[in-house]
Amino acid sequence: MAPRKIIIDTDPGQDDAVAILLALASPEDIEVLGITAVAGNVPLPLTEKNARIVCELAGKPETKVFAGCDAPMKRKLVTAEHVHGKTGLDGPQMDDPTMPLREQHAVDFIIETLRNEPSGTVTLCPIGPLTNIATAFERAPDIIKRVQEIVLMGGAYFEVGNITPTAEFNIYVDPEAAKIVFGAGAPLVVMPLDVTHKALTTHNRIDAFRSMHTKVGDMVAAWTDFFERFDMEKYGSEGAPLHDPCTIAYLIEPQLFAGRHINVEIETESPLTLGMTVADWWRVTDRPANALFMKDVDTSGFFALLAARLARL
Repeated sequence: MAPRKIIIDTDPGQDDAVAILLALASPEDIEVLGITAVAGNVPLPLTEKNARIVCELAGKPETKVFAGCDAPMKRKLVTAEHVHGKTGLDGPQMDDPTMPLREQHAVDFIIETLRNEPSGTVTLCPIGPLTNIATAFERAPDIIKRVQEIVLMGGAYFEVGNITPTAEFNIYVDPEAAKIVFGAGAPLVVMPLDVTHKALTTHNRIDAFRSMHTKVGDMVAAWTDFFERFDMEKYGSEGAPLHDPCTIAYLIEPQLFAGRHINVEIETESPLTLGMTVADWWRVTDRPANALFMKDVDTSGFFALLAARLARL
C-alpha cells in the first residue's frame, strides 16, 4: 500500500516532538505533507520554531512547516510551561533551526492541500489544540468531506482531566474548536488519556533510546528524562505518558490499539466541566457515534515500534 498522506497539526512539546520523529522515520507508511503549528503547550513563535528544530534533528529539513493560529477561537490562550518548560522543549540544549518557516498560513495550507489532493487521501493528525483544524473547517466547509480521517490526541473518559478535574489539555485550550471538529462528520479516531497514560516511559524504555548512541536517541532520552518528572510526581506513576506518538503509531500499526465507536460531545459552557469530552462509552444515549474512542494499547508493541523506527534517524 502507498504511504498515508498526513498533515501533523502540533504544538511541540516533547511528546509532540517524538510523534513528529516517528512519522518522519516511517516513510514506507507515512508521507508527511506538512507540519502545521498552533499555539498550545507554548505560544506560537515557540511551537513553529520547535517543529523546525525537530525536523532538522530528524535530518528532514525539506519538511514543510507552517505557522497557524496564535490563540484559541474565542478564549485566551492557556499554556503548559509547567510541564514542558519555558521553551516547550526544555531539557537538553537545542540549536536554533536554520530551515525556513513557510510563508503560507497553516490554515490556508490545510485548505489548499485538502482541495488539491484526491478526495479521501489526506489524514489530519492534530496533537495539540484543534484551532487550526476547526478554523479551516469553518472557512472552507467543502474540505470536510475530502478528509480521509482525523486521528487526534485529546480528551479522556475514565482518566478524566489533566488540566482541570474534568478536561484534558488539548481540548480545554480551545473547546469551541474541538466542538466543531467532533461535530464535523469526518471519520474520527481519538487517543484519549485513557490510552496515553498506559504508554508510560520506564527506565528500561528510556535506556533503549539512549543505547542507540545517536543524536535522536540521546535527545529523546533527555526529553523524557525532563518531562517525566512532572507526571511521576503528579500521578505517582513509574514514568511519563507519551501522549502524542500514539496517533502516529495508530497509523502505522492500528492493531496496537483497541476501542469502540461511540458518541463524544464537547462541553463549552459549564465553568466546572469546560472542555470535557462527554464520551458515551456505555451507549446510554441515542446520540449517534461520531468517534472511534480508544481505551487500550499494547504498550510493549508500542515502545518496540517507537524504538525500531527512531533508531533509523
